[in-house]
Amino acid sequence: MQAQDIIEGGKPFFFEGNEVGVLLSHGFTGTASCMKPLGEYLHRTEGWTVLGVRLKGHGETPAAMARTTAQDWVDSVEEGLQALEARCKHVFISGLSMGGTLTLYMAGRYPQRFKAIAPINACVEFQNPDLALLAFDRSAPATVPGVGSDIKKPGIEEIVYADVPVPAIKQIYSLMSVTKDLLPRVTAPALVLTSPDDHIVPAINGGMILNGIASPLRQQVLLTESYHVATLDNDADLINESVRAFFRQAL
Repeated sequence: MQAQDIIEGGKPFFFEGNEVGVLLSHGFTGTASCMKPLGEYLHRTEGWTVLGVRLKGHGETPAAMARTTAQDWVDSVEEGLQALEARCKHVFISGLSMGGTLTLYMAGRYPQRFKAIAPINACVEFQNPDLALLAFDRSAPATVPGVGSDIKKPGIEEIVYADVPVPAIKQIYSLMSVTKDLLPRVTAPALVLTSPDDHIVPAINGGMILNGIASPLRQQVLLTESYHVATLDNDADLINESVRAFFRQAL
């Protein structure tokens, strides 16, 4: 797919700034647009260099995503990290949903490369038997209805696939399992942001992450006025301000 074929809002974004870099990742079936408000805020207020990646297979079609793997999504974030490290002295990372899972994965794999992390409604366990059944079901359909736009704020819609490609379900389960086992390797200061009323990711994940990581400095922010896509929801300002303050503290 050519760049012009990427759906509206699906392209990565980059804001050139100073020697502090922030790597942002969207989630499963989503687009970089969900992280752009946070990126714009951090760039505007601190002058930081911000890169919002596009995970491979996203921002195109469900069929394109069905051809990708968890390794492809990890590679997309690693490429973003390399791009930021080429121009920045310090790097932070944050992500929403599976982007939060990738944030934890990266921090566990490369504990010395991030000054701090901020996973937002990250998932290491779905606790969803119906979804799990699809992972190895050869008779499953090619796609199932999506669950995007879990947003409390009226009139706001997430740019996300309407359908979930079933082959990708196996991939996200793989990523979550590996990430959960890597949690003890996470030592960077961690700000864990959690929506108690999340209809996609069980809120219990927030506590599992806080208890699983080895970060000497770890804090939790509860997003009580938002559902899953909190970066576009009522707590967007709280997220922006909390992440900014936490990252500044880590410098």
